[in-house]
Amino acid sequence: MNSLALSLLADARAFLADYLSKLERCLDALDEESVWWRANPESNSIGNLMLHLDGSTRMWVLGVAAGQRVARDRDAEFSERGPLAKSQLLARLRATMAEVDGALGRMDESALMQRRESSSRGEVTALWAVLHAVEHFAMHTGQIILITKLRSASAIHLSS
Repeated sequence: MNSLALSLLADARAFLADYLSKLERCLDALDEESVWWRANPESNSIGNLMLHLDGSTRMWVLGVAAGQRVARDRDAEFSERGPLAKSQLLARLRATMAEVDGALGRMDESALMQRRESSSRGEVTALWAVLHAVEHFAMHTGQIILITKLRSASAIHLSS
């Protein structure tokens, strides 16, 4: 495998692992009620964002990039009102991220360049799907960090 493809896949895996670690720290700082708190009826809770990260990352990396069959109910990710326990949310996301890490670890340059059909963007390369999954995960991680800071009475240490 060429060094650029290898580096890209390694970096994608590292970013996703870092974001998951930040989410774990956020949920550790919150009570169960705060996980489902919404700023207003049109906003998403941390619980909804966790469910959405699970569904979207599963779809983009496992479904599109890796070509696996993935079932997803996107509307349910946002309509859930809890209370799913934060331990359940984390267990579900950790399991998905372990699958995602494994799939990324098995990919090579030729796999990254394969064109795949997505339900929302039409045909994209597997590389595009991986990059989209990483940036999407980063965006929602930032939202979860902000909500955590608004809801937590103590400092949140996000660095390892």
